Amino acid sequence: MTSTATDPPCPIEPLHNLPLPPPSHFSHLYKPNAEGKTVVIGIEGSANKVGVGVLCYNPSTETYQTLSNPRKTYVSPKGCGFLPKETSWHHQAHVVPLIRAALNEAYPNESNPERHLSAIAFTLGPGMGGPLKSCAMAARSLSLLWKIPLIAVNHCIAHVEMGRVATSASDPVVLYVSGGNTQVIAYSDGRYRIFGETIDIA
Repeated sequence: MTSTATDPPCPIEPLHNLPLPPPSHFSHLYKPNAEGKTVVIGIEGSANKVGVGVLCYNPSTETYQTLSNPRKTYVSPKGCGFLPKETSWHHQAHVVPLIRAALNEAYPNESNPERHLSAIAFTLGPGMGGPLKSCAMAARSLSLLWKIPLIAVNHCIAHVEMGRVATSASDPVVLYVSGGNTQVIAYSDGRYRIFGETIDIA
């Protein structure tokens, strides 16, 4: 099996440079697993790519690591952009196999890898409505089946947080430029806030 997650563990330190709520604030959303680690499976399908990632936070080393990250991209016919209906069909066809592949890579040779999970995350938006709904339905179904908390994630903020980790930026003002939306975002009063935006279709 080809690995989809090759990066070593990353320190959590870059995420400590904003005044975040204490862990108890989130205790109703998820809890560490039996090993004391927080493991989240995330499902992203806001545009033409659908991906599933398994992320593990280890409090003893204060590091997090991507355990798996398989994905599939819908490639539209030449001369056409990707349309919501066809993109939704693509995501529906691939999301369950991707979930299986992600869990099997993260926890090989285990018959019930979901027992390690603390939560299921999914992209709430912004993005294309049909593809988002396809992935949200998969996430909600697994949450009910496995009795694991469900966490909605803002697509833009996920990108901002990845940028903060990569750059160790302290309290940045972010110009977020995407195919479907452009925003000026900053952290204020305990949460990210939008100070200006345009909503377009790429």
